[in-house]
Amino acid sequence: MRKFFWAFAVVALFSACSGKNAKKSGADAASDDAFVEVTVKYATGFSVRDSADIRLVDVGQHDHFALVRTDDADAPEGYTKVKVPIQRTICMTSLQLSNFTILDAHDVVKGLTGTKNLYNKDILARVKDGRIVKIGMEGNFDTELVLAANPDVIFISPSKRGGYEAIKETGIMLVPHLGYQELDPLGQAEWIKFIGMFIGKEKEANEVFAGIEQRYNDLKEKASSATTRPTVFSGEMHYGNWHAVGGKNYLAQIFRDAGANYVIQDEETAGENLEFEKMYALAANADYWRILNSFPDDFSYEALKSSEPRNELFKAYKEQKVIYCNMKQQPYYEITPVQPDVLLKDFVAIFHPELVETDYQPTYYRLLK
Repeated sequence: MRKFFWAFAVVALFSACSGKNAKKSGADAASDDAFVEVTVKYATGFSVRDSADIRLVDVGQHDHFALVRTDDADAPEGYTKVKVPIQRTICMTSLQLSNFTILDAHDVVKGLTGTKNLYNKDILARVKDGRIVKIGMEGNFDTELVLAANPDVIFISPSKRGGYEAIKETGIMLVPHLGYQELDPLGQAEWIKFIGMFIGKEKEANEVFAGIEQRYNDLKEKASSATTRPTVFSGEMHYGNWHAVGGKNYLAQIFRDAGANYVIQDEETAGENLEFEKMYALAANADYWRILNSFPDDFSYEALKSSEPRNELFKAYKEQKVIYCNMKQQPYYEITPVQPDVLLKDFVAIFHPELVETDYQPTYYRLLK
């Protein structure tokens, strides 16, 4: 009888422990189902609030989305319900695509507007074999191809409105991506987290961005200690006008963070078209001149002079301090939105070479030879 009692006690104890472990596993599972926390530090175009099993994402002032894991979850009034993670989408810009690339999420991308200035081998292979379709350019979207891509949502840039009305008629959900409006380079890169929330890669997005942030801010702090601050201007003449980015543009901010002064100090963001004389008045004696273009051959000072003979009047031209990147040779727009730390280092290496390693090889920008 005593042996039977002890055997029963052992079984009962084991069962009780198993029950506790089962409950713990259930709690862990519930915890695993919870949204990974996302904190927005630099981006101004979106915000995040978690409520029970619903994640509320506000984009700009007018668009509000409730991200849910189950179909039976209800969205608050004024919010559009989105079942996440999404499995299929269409990207309208290279900036959006950069978010998917850095998160290793090309499988989710089923459509693009085009492949101009696109170098990513994986994306090009997917376009070639039909896994990604080209839906046409702004104002001339092929709605049949849009439907063929069968996206859960389409990420759009509201500043580019051409053709969106036709897409709206398909009934596919349109989600604004406002990364292009960010004035802080880290704010633009932080849209990685926005995409991460939609595709179920919040953890990866947080980790990737933390690395970008650390590298950027460490180098920014180094550059702030520089004893000199050279001046820099940007752009070149096209069709009779010089498009100069504004003083509050994210590029101007990278210049400042790299320890240089941008010659335009106004409050403009996108910039404006200036006559040559106006640009010359601003930048005649600037130390450096930054140029980004798609020159078909190897760009040179001679080519720069041939495009506009008066270019040789700038001090930066005379002293051969033109900072150059050729989009025909570099995957610039498709990845740099999520590499502000890399751009910053290229500029610091030029403005203050003593602050980087002596054998540093620039990724995008270098002094034109």
